[in-house]
Amino acid sequence: MLLQSWLNKSMKVEMTDGRTLIGMFLCTDRDRNVILGSCEEYLQPPGNEGKKEEPRILGLAMIPGHHIVSIHIDDDSKNVAEL
Repeated sequence: MLLQSWLNKSMKVEMTDGRTLIGMFLCTDRDRNVILGSCEEYLQPPGNEGKKEEPRILGLAMIPGHHIVSIHIDDDSKNVAEL
């Protein structure tokens, strides 16, 4: 039920190599792989002090579960759920 409530919500995924991906949560599997739609890639975390970085547009992206450090879900009530 929790995963179903996350469908089509904005998700921020921080990866082991320091990249941050932001996109719409579409699905996951038993290996914890995550599929994001309308995905953008940031080499530095968004909101970082200093020079504003332009994101790289990825579109549809599959993130292997073993590369995921953290996941943040942006829900409609302006609260953020963290894993």
